[in-house]
Amino acid sequence: MLLGGFLVFAGVSHLGWSREAFYAQVPPWLPLDRDFIVVASGLVEIALGLGLLLLRRQRVALGWIVAAFFVAVFPGNISQFATGTDSFGLNSDQSRGIRLLFQPVLVAWALWSTGAWRAWRQSRRARRTDAAR
Repeated sequence: MLLGGFLVFAGVSHLGWSREAFYAQVPPWLPLDRDFIVVASGLVEIALGLGLLLLRRQRVALGWIVAAFFVAVFPGNISQFATGTDSFGLNSDQSRGIRLLFQPVLVAWALWSTGAWRAWRQSRRARRTDAAR
């Protein structure tokens, strides 16, 4: 699954070659050490990615968790935009703004690719059918 591989790659980059670049996405108001946040979020990404790759029966639940993770890290992207911090080639307000618009795409990708969205719609449909009986 492409999303799982993407998450593992991104997580490993948090721990290695892009570690300092990720500092730009840590909001200055967080009371924790920036390096701790970058490493911790990288470890979470690796775990989520491996989960998607290895735990096929848990895909729907993992889809919701990955989507929630993408929502949880969104304040970091907002912070990078608000502070005008350059990183990852995002060196203008326009490029950082486009990055903000991409975050909902990641959430949708997590829900779609794991079948979480389809499972939710099917359960809603089933509940409506049961309620109509």
